[in-house]
Amino acid sequence: MSRNLLTLIGYSLVIFVATFLAGKASALGKMSHTRTQLVLSLVAGFIIGIAFYHLLPHAAENLTGEEGLHQAVFFAVLGIVAMVVLLRVFHFHHHELSSAQRISGSERGQAGLKRQSFFSIAAGLSLHTVTEGIALGAAVLASMSHGQPTLLPGLGVFLVILAHKPLDAYALLSMMQAAGFNKAQRALANVCFALLCGVVALGCYLLAGQLSDAPGGGSVTASAMAFGAGAFLCVALSDLLPEIHFHTHDRFKLLAAFLVGLGLSYGIYFIEEATLH
Repeated sequence: MSRNLLTLIGYSLVIFVATFLAGKASALGKMSHTRTQLVLSLVAGFIIGIAFYHLLPHAAENLTGEEGLHQAVFFAVLGIVAMVVLLRVFHFHHHELSSAQRISGSERGQAGLKRQSFFSIAAGLSLHTVTEGIALGAAVLASMSHGQPTLLPGLGVFLVILAHKPLDAYALLSMMQAAGFNKAQRALANVCFALLCGVVALGCYLLAGQLSDAPGGGSVTASAMAFGAGAFLCVALSDLLPEIHFHTHDRFKLLAAFLVGLGLSYGIYFIEEATLH
């Protein structure tokens, strides 16, 4: 078993534990509004940085020929379009329970969110998790194409998912509780949702490795990375940032958190470059 595959398994286990614990914590109470907004600001900046500093450049590198950059941009735009469709159709990514309840409007019953609304949001979050798993698997696999082992391949993408996925699990399980699902149903959903990203990442890693002409060097892996970059950008710019854009309170705190997220992603870029070269 290669070291990259072992690393990806380790990433998947950490994501599972963090996501599962966040889902369990949803039963203890709601996060404060200000704290949620600060986390969203930091994560949004981090996601944007990872998309521009990590995923898109590596995708363009691995798409050979004069049209490599154009192909990377094409698949990034495809990722944006796919995520816009998911956001429009399923109306997911409501990181505060009160926001999700307002979305449901007249569909809300005495028990909170109607189950039909929950299933729509859960489907959207699951499909979004699939795109994150594809990006993680492709990022780890692509590091093999450089011919030199990296210390922690795909570190930036892993940290984006680790920072973002627990928020999704927290919101999802909070909505399940509001919709009247019992404890056993919530526990099963929590386990399945926590497992999804790692399972997809491992599947993408193994499948893309077989499809590529050279290990990690094929266009399949690079296209998946560019697609993931587009999806990440869409989530940050059209979903996370608008949630905090119209807040007049704590504006400087939120801006600082956003810049810290960007700075962290840029710092990880140098770490990855140092381990590569």
